[in-house]
Amino acid sequence: MLLGEAYRPFSTRLADSPLLQWFCQLDRLDVVRVPAKSTLQRYAHWLPDAQMRPLINRVLQTGAQQPQTLDLAVPLDLDLCFLDTTALQTPIHFPVDWVLLRDATRTLMRAVQLIRRHGLKHRMDPPEQFLRHMNQLSIQMTHARRKADSQKTRKRVLRLMKRQVKLVAGHAQRHRQLLDHHWAQTDWTRPQAEQVLRRIDGVLALLPQALKQAHERIIGERPVANADKVLSLYETATRVIVRGKAGAEVEFGNTLLLGESRQGLIMDWQLFEESAPADVTLLVDSVQRIQANLNVKLKGLGADRGFHSRANAAWLQAQGIANGICPKSPAELAARREEESFVRLQTRRSQTEGRIGIVKNVFLGRPLRAKGYGHRALAVSWAVLTHNLWVLARLPRATAALAQAA
Repeated sequence: MLLGEAYRPFSTRLADSPLLQWFCQLDRLDVVRVPAKSTLQRYAHWLPDAQMRPLINRVLQTGAQQPQTLDLAVPLDLDLCFLDTTALQTPIHFPVDWVLLRDATRTLMRAVQLIRRHGLKHRMDPPEQFLRHMNQLSIQMTHARRKADSQKTRKRVLRLMKRQVKLVAGHAQRHRQLLDHHWAQTDWTRPQAEQVLRRIDGVLALLPQALKQAHERIIGERPVANADKVLSLYETATRVIVRGKAGAEVEFGNTLLLGESRQGLIMDWQLFEESAPADVTLLVDSVQRIQANLNVKLKGLGADRGFHSRANAAWLQAQGIANGICPKSPAELAARREEESFVRLQTRRSQTEGRIGIVKNVFLGRPLRAKGYGHRALAVSWAVLTHNLWVLARLPRATAALAQAA
């Protein structure tokens, strides 16, 4: 994650760099054995996400309660927390309705080509012909908007697309059954065959909904609720996130909650699989997780106006936590600017935007390569661990302070 490389290039660099071998403790062996890309991938997934959080919390607790164990000059400061949410975008193209039909055709026909190359065939026209025809229809749909009767042309082309994709689905289903029953006649193992079967099943399961969605929006000219939309045939956990920002009115991915300490360490995080609730409802759960997991008592909390509510302000007051949340009312904001503690918390809170950018762009990478919600959640946990170790490594060391004093 620090280098931002894929497994294969990192394996190559690891074999060539004595410094990296020392960092990964490979030089302690009599014979240096550099792990290959597949081994590196297994290393990246061997620890479940549920076990990553206690590990990260343990590092923070150790830094706060036993700083000498981590060679820190001073204990970690975990008294203050600064919360914010962001959109973690999934690696998908813009979710255009008719493009989903093109995606389905490509995936199914390439799977059919793979099955046929291994000797299992059912009577049909060449798969390349279906791909070529769908590409032609896609080009027609793209240029339809430039015509005077664009809406009528789009409806006509979509009907042809629907007819084409239904033929493709039928051929894919028949080849799927062939592979399921006669996989032993190929040179595949059963797990390899199941990989192709899952690829076909995933698309066929979502195809009826994608067809209905395209029909409703293009032919019926009726809106479809966000909760009922198919945004991707491959990243099914993708959600519509309305941001309302310049250049990012709407984003497609999952909502990520991050809470950082005054020193820039990530104290709490949560990646939401379903559409996340409003920010205002996330505050209490986050504070309770931090205090329970890190065994600390927060003294102050800063956040933007999305977390503000009378209920949250009353709850923070009852807990004895200084309220540094930006109020929504301009009059109340002007009054609170006279409070020194509020101004101090809000001044520090502005740096949380930069912390989010560092975690997303440097440690997670843009775009995030992890596929599927489970792998994305695990990648977020690894990114938090890597980020926190990176921040800890930059803090003043106890041994350096002793040497300077001597």
